[in-house]
Amino acid sequence: MKRKIKVLILASVLGLIALSIIQGYLINNTYELKKKAFINETRASISQIDDFSPTLDSLSDFWQETFINKVVDYKFGIAKKEDVVSSLEFVIDSINDTYKAEYQKALISNDIQYGIKFHKKVRAIIVTDSIKSDTLFNIQKTPKQIVLGDEISEENSIGISNTNWETEHTSTRMIDGENKEIGFILLFQTKDEMDIEGWRSIVFKQMLGLLLLSLFIFVMVIALLYYSIKSLISQKKIAEIKTDFVNNMTHELKTPLATLSLATKMLKNTDVKQQPEMVESTISTIDRQNMRLQKLIDQVLNNSMGYQEIQLNMETVNIEPYFNTVLDDFTLAVKSKDVVINKNFEIEQKTIELDKFYITTALLNILENAVKYSSDDQVIIDCHIESHSSLKISIKDNGIGISDKDKKQVFEKFYRAGNTEIHNVKGLGLGLYYTSQIVKAHHGTINLESKEGKGTTFVISIPFN
Repeated sequence: MKRKIKVLILASVLGLIALSIIQGYLINNTYELKKKAFINETRASISQIDDFSPTLDSLSDFWQETFINKVVDYKFGIAKKEDVVSSLEFVIDSINDTYKAEYQKALISNDIQYGIKFHKKVRAIIVTDSIKSDTLFNIQKTPKQIVLGDEISEENSIGISNTNWETEHTSTRMIDGENKEIGFILLFQTKDEMDIEGWRSIVFKQMLGLLLLSLFIFVMVIALLYYSIKSLISQKKIAEIKTDFVNNMTHELKTPLATLSLATKMLKNTDVKQQPEMVESTISTIDRQNMRLQKLIDQVLNNSMGYQEIQLNMETVNIEPYFNTVLDDFTLAVKSKDVVINKNFEIEQKTIELDKFYITTALLNILENAVKYSSDDQVIIDCHIESHSSLKISIKDNGIGISDKDKKQVFEKFYRAGNTEIHNVKGLGLGLYYTSQIVKAHHGTINLESKEGKGTTFVISIPFN
């Protein structure tokens, strides 16, 4: 059964991991789709801003006209290739602040609420005539960048579009007193890029409902899995406790029932009937075993009560004399082993309100366990009783001790530490449970400290009323 539960738990955990991976995959896909949709929507919103803004259009015409004039100078041999590129950088720098300001105004007028950085990056400038094709600038062959608009880092840049501006131009100049004409085709390649400030937060906000729903479902699955496994373990534990209790009860009932059966048969025997002394002895045996059976039944009925069901008869008790009496009476009553009880009192408050019958029962249960589970012929029990802020009763024995596993369960109903199928020590697993309920009924606490082979210490603390 234990192996099946482990397999079930392992399968459940693996299933939960698989579910988590699938859910993470779906959320990631949704995120990518939302991200793509948002970027495409933004890209569409700003792609035509240049065309619909007169100011931006005028600025574009200005730098383009200036640049073409410089290319004409280059074609006539008046300027060098480097001068053309420098001239382009200069004219772009001169209008860049105005361009950025006007672009932001255009974004606002287009009702774009989130911050956007935008620029045009020059990729290549190629001049072609009837003779050759001349590349004035190629971004792939130089670290230099010519940008109109905002500075955007490579990691944050989002491409909008690649633009090819191609124009055929013819120009005449008076060179050395001679009117000369040139014609060329200018190919100007740019890439429009943007950076949407906080776009990840915007996408996550759009996904917030889905994320919260996924988290809620995931938590619910974990909670249900935990509850199911916990319930299964609890049911297994209850089943084991019931089985152990039936086994223990069967063992406890076997002896008196066998004795009663034997005594009944003896009373039916004709020879026995003719011997009054034998009949009287047999009847006494039946009476003793009947009382033993009654005590077993009473133990199950009474010791199974919870602390809410215990009706206390509170009375004022003189602490030191009361505990001396209980401990002395127990010492006299124990005959199976040599028992030594060391008593130590630290009495500050002399009296306390408690139910003598129930507290005596609780103490006797602990003391009897110390004798039952002793490892030596001589049982040594140290009892330390103090009454300062509360009544504190410490009972330490030199017994076999309790394992860490069993310590968590010794106060549970019907639980017996160790192998419950070995009945070297009689009991139904109710003594310590009943003791803990008595202490709780007095609004107190009970704890234990123990190590296997090192003995056990029970500490009961009861508050003063």
